[in-house]
Amino acid sequence: MRQVWCGRIEAEYRSAAITQEVVLWLIQIGASPDLIRAGLRIVEDELVHAEMSRDVWAAAGGTGIVPIDRKTLGVTRTHSVLEHDVTDAIVRVYCLGETVAVPLFQNLRRGATVPIAKKAFDRILKDEVRHRDFGWMALAWLLERPDRDLLARIVHDGLPRWLADLERNYGDDLDDGIDTITDDERAWGVAPWREYVDILHRAFVRDYAPRFTQRGITFHIPTRASG
Repeated sequence: MRQVWCGRIEAEYRSAAITQEVVLWLIQIGASPDLIRAGLRIVEDELVHAEMSRDVWAAAGGTGIVPIDRKTLGVTRTHSVLEHDVTDAIVRVYCLGETVAVPLFQNLRRGATVPIAKKAFDRILKDEVRHRDFGWMALAWLLERPDRDLLARIVHDGLPRWLADLERNYGDDLDDGIDTITDDERAWGVAPWREYVDILHRAFVRDYAPRFTQRGITFHIPTRASG
């Protein structure tokens, strides 16, 4: 469980760094000030999550310096037009990643009974709802632009690849695939990889499909999720 919480500290720093860069991109394309402020608030949230995760890790016996892969602390541009990179990042990180994070953390919080872990999940879960909403709000703003048809096409074309990435990420879990856990590990907020996969597949149907369809973007539920 120490390894899991160590990984969560790194993940929260990664989220803070990515959001900081996405906010800069939003400023550079002249996004709504309200949207920019919402993004800046997420950066602060992620730093709080990192602090709380570090407290849990220390309570579980973690010591020393938490290793952080600096190569993952940011977003790489892959398009020639910045607005296209913004759309790519908003959908991948927030509409997809933060949306499924809500039921994932709900599941972890449900099993957590260790007070310091439960307290961390209480704060993280409350914030994740707002982070999810930020993504869909940002996508709505993008789809109101004059180039909305092109941006919608970027989302449509990118979804199969981004969903495949989610399958790989959550299929491996945060700890290289935990098959079984003890009651003690569950109490500290650890779950087996199968629960991550099942929650992701339910999100395809319950969260992603209706939200993208509502915004005029065709969403095909992957075969594994629909089966």
